[in-house]
Amino acid sequence: MAATRKKDTTKAQRSATISRKTGETDITISLNIDGTGKADISTGIGFFDHMLHAFARHGLFDMTVDAKGDLEVDGHHTVEDCAIVLGTAIKEAVGDKKGIRRYGHFILPMDEALVLCAVDLCNRPYFVLEGEEKIKSYMVGDFDTQLVREFFYSISYAAGMNLHFQILQGTNSHHIIEAMFKAFAKALDMATLLDPRIIDVLSTKEAL
Repeated sequence: MAATRKKDTTKAQRSATISRKTGETDITISLNIDGTGKADISTGIGFFDHMLHAFARHGLFDMTVDAKGDLEVDGHHTVEDCAIVLGTAIKEAVGDKKGIRRYGHFILPMDEALVLCAVDLCNRPYFVLEGEEKIKSYMVGDFDTQLVREFFYSISYAAGMNLHFQILQGTNSHHIIEAMFKAFAKALDMATLLDPRIIDVLSTKEAL
């Protein structure tokens, strides 16, 4: 029997709203992993907004992001703290992980770019990124491309997930980064799907 995204309206959808305020940023993110891809994103960084919209749309997650940061310094704190908040929201929305597939993977093409992403919602954070040298542009629009690593590293640790990327092909930095966000969305969507064959959690330890 195939995995299904259960839409039983008698049960609460898996969602979370997380806020984090520091001396550098003030961020609130609402996430519904049982959504349809609706997004309302405002971070003050145009390309980053575009990437978060792509993540929500292609993962079929409903998401709102209201982020205010010290952009007069640079985008680092805003992007990193958004990752922390989003990772925390993912962890809370997934809940006890009973019945989910746990693992997800996707190879996503975007023009000349090809990116592999694999996810394990195991509660053991680990991050690997191979092929980063293919992102050769320092900036894409108003987005510092060094923050790609910071974003996914931070989200993996906040969510408690194994997160692996391989940039297999690509010459255009915009295409590569967008393929990463979309591949992550598709892999996470797969990992969070409820499978009626899975009783409790998918682990021989009976705990994640």
